[in-house]
Amino acid sequence: MEVVIGIDVGTGSARAGVFSLTGQKLASCVTATQTWRPETDFVQQSSSDIWEAICTSVRGAMHQLSEKQPVVRGIGFDATCSLVVLDPDGNPLSVDPQGAPEQDIILWADHRAMKEAEEINAGQYDVLRYVGGTISPEMETPKLLWIKRNLPEIYTRAGYFFDLPDFLTWRATGSDSRSCCSTVCKWTYLAHKNGWDPAYFKAIGLGDLVEEAIAASGRWCAPWEEPLATG
Repeated sequence: MEVVIGIDVGTGSARAGVFSLTGQKLASCVTATQTWRPETDFVQQSSSDIWEAICTSVRGAMHQLSEKQPVVRGIGFDATCSLVVLDPDGNPLSVDPQGAPEQDIILWADHRAMKEAEEINAGQYDVLRYVGGTISPEMETPKLLWIKRNLPEIYTRAGYFFDLPDFLTWRATGSDSRSCCSTVCKWTYLAHKNGWDPAYFKAIGLGDLVEEAIAASGRWCAPWEEPLATG
């Protein structure tokens, strides 16, 4: 029996579903994830905790089909608009104001970057046309700007800035490619030009990303249907 696995990471849990190649759901499992709220408007998670929850859910779902010996033909990931910060070796870097270990994710619901989002929107940059006209503090460039201003050591040490679904595909395959959907909707990537707008990053105070960290936040962007790894 051939199957595919769909993984969805929401705000409070990681869910895995096993499906036939015709789309019939055969099994599923849900595992809760941890969330920390150290201050008002701060909502943090752990990429290690999320990955462990995913593995638990996948094992739980597959166990339900163990007697049928399924062959997995593909795995797909979906997740929240959350920023994952890792060092060059892929280890978590804390985004907590007090440095709480393992808390390396600024969740989508985190609004610590309200000031940064307001400043960006005041600039009325052309790239904002492609994110609905205004940028949200839940998107990634305001969060990056907040980290640079408030956690400069973490910002400097970072080797990877991942959108959460792209962290998951990297963790599963080793490919640091990024979803074209995520980078356009949440990072201001200009897919129709196959590149970024360096002037935007320089204007908002993230000019250092243009050459170095833009590579860390997306060397190339893959369409949603393109497989990242086989075998």
